[in-house]
Amino acid sequence: MSKIEKKQKKPLISVIIPTYNRGWIIKEAIDSVLSQDYRDFELIIVDDGSTDNTLEILNSYQDDITVLRQNNHGVSAARNLGIMAASGRFVAFLDSDDLWLPQKLSSQVDYFNLNPDAIICQTEEIWIRKGVRVNPKKRHKKPWGMIFEQSLALCLVSPSAVMIRRSLFDEVGFFDEKLPVCEDYDLWLRISCRFPVYLIDTPLIIKRGGHSDQLSASSGLDKFRIKSLKKIIASGLLSKTQYRAAVKTLKEKCAIYEAGCSKRGRKEEALYYTKLSDSA
Repeated sequence: MSKIEKKQKKPLISVIIPTYNRGWIIKEAIDSVLSQDYRDFELIIVDDGSTDNTLEILNSYQDDITVLRQNNHGVSAARNLGIMAASGRFVAFLDSDDLWLPQKLSSQVDYFNLNPDAIICQTEEIWIRKGVRVNPKKRHKKPWGMIFEQSLALCLVSPSAVMIRRSLFDEVGFFDEKLPVCEDYDLWLRISCRFPVYLIDTPLIIKRGGHSDQLSASSGLDKFRIKSLKKIIASGLLSKTQYRAAVKTLKEKCAIYEAGCSKRGRKEEALYYTKLSDSA
């Protein structure tokens, strides 16, 4: 198939990698996608205004990838730009510090073929922290089905592990660009309150952490989870059971965050979260 024919034919899957100053690791992520045993995909890299050698590395791939570049607006804006440019019926994300095993895409395509009503599925994962494999704690075990209530306490869906029908974003919206972190938690709540999230119980991604520029290692994550909970509670989307569970979690997170603010002498901020909890 010629390069022109490839461009004319719409792929089944659009793979989106957002990246910012990840020249030290981005090549491994890209190569793990290009090594997939399933080939009907396009690979879109969204460079979020990198100032290191990222663009030089991306340019070395020539026609194997599509590169979009924007000023530094954060990971949500980068993923959203990729979604808007996507031409596939399915979207799969890969964080630029993670890796896919070669059967990741083919396994998910097989799953969707066998389960045509499925809208989103994820795979299990292998955790690497500072180069050492670690076992996830029991509370991190991925559930499947209607997982909204289980997902309130912490994020149980990994961006690098999901494949999503592109049409779903038209129903639930894109990533919230106002959230610098926990943007995935916010999206999964909006999805999981309405749709089942399915699981392939095989580790097909390598999730790497422990490095200094890892967003999920940022402090004060609950502050942004609280914002997401406020949004979903006010959305009108929740059943009575979901609503009660979300309010309960909001109060718990407010109490924890308020205690932290009080301990650090941030009295005005502590008072805000006390009032927020009382009004929920």
